[in-house]
Amino acid sequence: MAIVVPVLLALADAVLVNGVDLGLELGVSLAAAAVLLWRRRFPVAVFAATLPGIYIGYIWFAPMIALYTVAARRTDRRLLAAAGVLLVLAHFLPYPLSELTWDEPRQTALAMVDACVSAAAPVALGLLTRTRRELAARLAELTRSRAREDRLLADQVVATERARLAREMHDVVAHQVSLISLQAGAVQISTADPTAHDGARTIRELCVRTLDELRHLVGILRAAGGDAEELAPQPRLADLPRLIEVSALDVAYEHGEEDEGDEGGTAPAARYPEAVQRAAFRTVQEALTNVRKHAPGARVRVRVGEPDGARLLVEIRNGPADAKLPAPGLPGGGHGLVGLRERAQSLGGTLEAHPTDEGGFVVRAEFPGP
Repeated sequence: MAIVVPVLLALADAVLVNGVDLGLELGVSLAAAAVLLWRRRFPVAVFAATLPGIYIGYIWFAPMIALYTVAARRTDRRLLAAAGVLLVLAHFLPYPLSELTWDEPRQTALAMVDACVSAAAPVALGLLTRTRRELAARLAELTRSRAREDRLLADQVVATERARLAREMHDVVAHQVSLISLQAGAVQISTADPTAHDGARTIRELCVRTLDELRHLVGILRAAGGDAEELAPQPRLADLPRLIEVSALDVAYEHGEEDEGDEGGTAPAARYPEAVQRAAFRTVQEALTNVRKHAPGARVRVRVGEPDGARLLVEIRNGPADAKLPAPGLPGGGHGLVGLRERAQSLGGTLEAHPTDEGGFVVRAEFPGP
C-alpha cells in the first residue's frame, strides 16, 4: 500500500494537469508516476527520471515524492543539495526554455519562491523521517544494551549468592558430616558387636557419599553459570539398589525386566536421558528420607518401570509407621516434595504425593519417554 498510493496520486496529478489526450506532456508525466514503483531501491535514478515530468508536464507529486525518498534514504548532504537545486530549476524554468522572460520581476520572484518551497518541503520531511528512524534504531540499541547490563548485573548477583551459599554449605554441613563420619569410624573400630559394626560402616559410607555430593554441589554453586559442567558422576537409576541397601528400611524394590530387544540387555529405564534418571533417583531418595522421618518402621515398596513403553513411572508407597518405634524428630523444611514436583515439571513430567487409605503415603512421578 505504501508503494502503490503515491503512484496513484502521481497518476491522478498527471491526468488532471495534462488531460487525457496522449501527447509529450502526458507521456512524460505518466512515466514519472510509473517509475515511483522503484523509488525505494533506486531513489536517485527515480528522482532523475521524474524531472522531465515537472519540467515538461508541470506535475508536482512525482518529483516531490521522489525527492522525499532521496532525503529519507541517502545521507550524502551534497547529493541532497544537488537534487534540491535540480528540482528548483525544473520547476522554475519554463518549457520550452525560450519562453523565459524577465519582464515581470514580481511574477518571476514568486515563481522562484514557489519552486524553492516545492523543493524544501520534501527535503525537510525526508530528513525528519530519516532522523526519526535513526533515533528509533538508537533507542532500540540502548534498550538492548540496558537489558544486557541488567542480565549481567543479575548474573553477578546470582554468582555472589552462589559463592556465599557454597561457603556456608562447606563450612557448616561438611564440618558436621565429617564429625559424624569420624565418630562412626571410631565406633566401627572399637565395637565388637557385628550389628553395631555394620551400622557404623553404613553410616561412614553414607557420610562419604554425602561429602562427595556436597563437593559436587559446592562446585556447581561456585561455577559462573547454572549450566556448569558436571564435576562428578551423578546418580542414575542403576544406583537405586545401592541406595535402598543403605537406607536401613524394609524396602521391596520392583523394576522393569530387561528389554530383550535392546542390545546387551539394557534395562528399559537406562534408555532415558541422564536428567530423567537423576530426577527419578532423587525422587526415590527424598521419599525414603521422608519415610525415615515420618513413618519409622513402615514397609516400603519402590516400583520403577514403563507401564506403556512411552513413559517412566516411579512410585514409592509406604505403609503406616510402627507404633512401637519413636519418631526420630528429624528437622524438615517441607521443600523436598515441592522441589521434586518442580524438577519433574521442568522435564515435562508430573509428580503427585498424597496419603493412602491405609495410613501410609505414596509418591508417584511420571517422566516422558526417551
